[in-house]
Amino acid sequence: MIRHILLIKFKPAADIAQIDLLRELFLSMPSKIEGVVSVEWGINDSPENKNQGFSHSVLMTFANDAGRLEYLPHPEHQALKEVFRPILDDIIVFDYPCETVD
Repeated sequence: MIRHILLIKFKPAADIAQIDLLRELFLSMPSKIEGVVSVEWGINDSPENKNQGFSHSVLMTFANDAGRLEYLPHPEHQALKEVFRPILDDIIVFDYPCETVD
């Protein structure tokens, strides 16, 4: 499996309706794109105050590298980016192969 982590900083002008639409688009990806196993959406609530303005996160799990390669150019991902880009201030993207202990 491949984990795909996004740490998101929205523009100050981004409104709740835009962010909610983006959330729904992300959460719908497993039903729209083969190889996307799961998506989690979260809002920072750390008391450490070290998030540097990044307020939201997305954690996606791909079945394998082929699933990730299917997702990246997929029309549903491209449509998501059309909603995302106008409200995005900054992003950190971090992918890694998921190692588990059985």
